[in-house]
Amino acid sequence: MLKIRLSRTGRKNYPSYRIVVTEASRKRDGKVTETIGHYNLQTDPPQIKIKKERLEYWIAKGAQMTDAVRKLSS
Repeated sequence: MLKIRLSRTGRKNYPSYRIVVTEASRKRDGKVTETIGHYNLQTDPPQIKIKKERLEYWIAKGAQMTDAVRKLSS
């Protein structure tokens, strides 16, 4: 099963995240199928960028969003 979820990047105590499509059984920061956006907490206001057409494509293919990504994409 494919999941659309956050993958942590950035240095210690300064997180930023990539929005990725990956297999549900893989580790949080493991191998990804595709990176479809990013979420940066360090800017004011936080910067969120998602490729909407790729998000819709993966949802049509059966990928499920996690709760965190669902809140960010709405």
